[in-house]
Amino acid sequence: MTTTWEQLEGAALSLVRSGPIKDRLADAYRNHLAFVRAEDLPEALRDDFRACHDALTRERPLRGEDAVRATVRKMSSVEADELACSVVRLFAAIVREYATEEAHALAATNGSGVALTGAARNAFNGHAASAHARNGASQAIAL
Repeated sequence: MTTTWEQLEGAALSLVRSGPIKDRLADAYRNHLAFVRAEDLPEALRDDFRACHDALTRERPLRGEDAVRATVRKMSSVEADELACSVVRLFAAIVREYATEEAHALAATNGSGVALTGAARNAFNGHAASAHARNGASQAIAL
């Protein structure tokens, strides 16, 4: 079973390959985005995903084509570029979302797998934040 994260990654990778943008966009949808359910995304990303889905399936197909092919056929190259950027931004957003969740989970367990509660969690978080500031370590680059 492929995860939502993997499907969005696959869509982003489809978009960075060589070839006409409209073909890459149709490939990203057919092979990856079509298998993503909005309900499986963090709530903050669902509307953006639905907008991408709707933008890729809005046209009525002619005989022998599907809605995606009809839509990309009628799209300008600029529209296709913008939609491709939206898909890549969705992947970057889900990466950030999961990284934040993991960081919170790690902070709550003190990195040891042992859950901290109440004052202990606050003390650990405060210690980690002050150590981070003292060491001058840079933050991870947000995608």
